[in-house]
Amino acid sequence: MSPSFCAIDFGTSNSAIAIPSSAPDAPPSSTRLVELEPGQLTMPTAVFYYAEGPHDADGPPRAFGRAALAAYVEGVEGRLMRSMKSILGSSLIEQSTDVGGGRGVRYFDMLAGYLKRLRRQAQAAGAPDDLHRVVLGRPVFFVDEEPARDAAAQASLEAAAHAVGFSEVHFQYEPIAAAFDYERQTTRERLVLVADIGGGTSDFSVVRVGPERMARLDRRDDILANHGVHIAGTDFDRHIELASILRELGYRSLGPERPGQPAREVPSGIYFDLATWHLINTVYSPQRVAELRGMRSFYGNPQHHARLMTVLEDHLGHELAGRAEDAKIAVSGGGSTEIDLGLVESGLRVSLGESQALEALDSDVERIVQAGRDTVRQAGLRADQVDALYFTGGSTGLRLLAERIAAAFPAAEAVRGDRFASVATGLGLHAARLFGAAR
Repeated sequence: MSPSFCAIDFGTSNSAIAIPSSAPDAPPSSTRLVELEPGQLTMPTAVFYYAEGPHDADGPPRAFGRAALAAYVEGVEGRLMRSMKSILGSSLIEQSTDVGGGRGVRYFDMLAGYLKRLRRQAQAAGAPDDLHRVVLGRPVFFVDEEPARDAAAQASLEAAAHAVGFSEVHFQYEPIAAAFDYERQTTRERLVLVADIGGGTSDFSVVRVGPERMARLDRRDDILANHGVHIAGTDFDRHIELASILRELGYRSLGPERPGQPAREVPSGIYFDLATWHLINTVYSPQRVAELRGMRSFYGNPQHHARLMTVLEDHLGHELAGRAEDAKIAVSGGGSTEIDLGLVESGLRVSLGESQALEALDSDVERIVQAGRDTVRQAGLRADQVDALYFTGGSTGLRLLAERIAAAFPAAEAVRGDRFASVATGLGLHAARLFGAAR
């Protein structure tokens, strides 16, 4: 029987889980990633609640991961939830929200339901039925510069883990877990700066790694510094959407000129909500739609207002956010792309080039790079003393970001880990050492 533990990388965009290896010749401390969907070791952190169908023991009918995204894209009636990790540390966690069909679900229960799905997938892949010990990854900061909210965020995640059957819950910083994964690849002692840039946070850690240190359970002396900022992939998507798609709906446009008064910019709050995944559904309330319908006179270009109302009345916010994400990916390696907005207005398209994306993301990228510099300084090191720069997390695929971070540490060897699995692999290594994987 496999030891009763697992490790979960619960990410803003994607999640993964590691369990002890079942191979007969595997070393006692080895782990493996679970296939969460056919051929996939990661699963989108997404839940789709169907508007119709009977409740089961876990609540309203729902789909997870890629099936959740497919249901939304296919136009099935219901509600898609993404970026659930962003809710941790906020007052939303104990609130309920409408998921269609007159049903309400607490955000906490959404979170717990997703963790329960991961636990069941681990059991289906060979973990024992009494799987009760877990190491959960966490960002350096769930919430920047607010220790009370940060502690509340971890407490909520721990409570959700207990609610789905884990009786022993431990946490490890995600970038430190990535350092453990990198450590397997080095043959000598090195100082590594881990850059873990995901969907919700950009985290850095300076860790001393080496083959002689791998067996140590207590690695506190090897962790020289960790730091992070709550800026990452979903923020990039929001800025891309605001800079391109939402301009066609009136963002930053001016109202009509009035005698003796300069034209004023139209209210921007609606656009920020439309570009933020967990707030999109708030713009569809009848009261808010009626309020915005009555603001037609605020717009100097009536076409902008008409397009905005189409998005609100047809509930197109998530689709536009998804197209912004796709556009970001399309230009991440350079070049340009065309964003088809025909669902808003026939023939409507908007171009996005790398230079436009650079301009939209420049401030966020600089804050992330500065967080890396600050981490090295907190470790008492100069930039040229960093031996290696280890990239992990989905957003490190953005070329301009990776190049800017690397430029800040020119003496460091740049190494790319598995963007989506390095953290989960490292968490598994830590869990095996922590729980003792002896059979």
